Amino acid sequence: RKKWELDSRELVSDVTSRAKTSYVAKEQDRSLRAFRDEVVNAIGSSGLVDVRSPDEYAGRLLAPAHLPQETSQVPGHIPTASNIPWSKAANEDGTFKSNEELKALYEGAGVNLDKDIIAYCRIGERSSHSWFVLRELLGVKNVRNYDGSWTEYGSLIGVPVALGDEPGTA
Repeated sequence: RKKWELDSRELVSDVTSRAKTSYVAKEQDRSLRAFRDEVVNAIGSSGLVDVRSPDEYAGRLLAPAHLPQETSQVPGHIPTASNIPWSKAANEDGTFKSNEELKALYEGAGVNLDKDIIAYCRIGERSSHSWFVLRELLGVKNVRNYDGSWTEYGSLIGVPVALGDEPGTA
């Protein structure tokens, strides 16, 4: 929308009507999602990508600054996860960066695009954006979204947690 408005394109408030139709949902594709035990097992062996803000990643905040700080029991990040905030994939006008820039963003943070990759954030929303960038724009087929994200992981008992700006070790 930002780019649309910057280009002074027309905005309308009319509600579009659609003809009634039938829709049959497809079988769930579980290969798109990472689940808790898979995430725990991926520490140190797969490309974990934390797409939250640097303050959330380091443990200075539990959630984005404009939200209540009550989403998980502990601050921090999953050990060995790289911090690549989701917003770094976009230009100032809201469009996606070029594929070359996106590839450099991930590889520059140490993410091997040929290995399994699991993206996570706080609730799976921002990481779905990064999943789209990796899967649909860069063509990475071995990427999954952990929709339980930090809200689930940061509330687990007995799992490793890293604090600070560095990924930490397994």
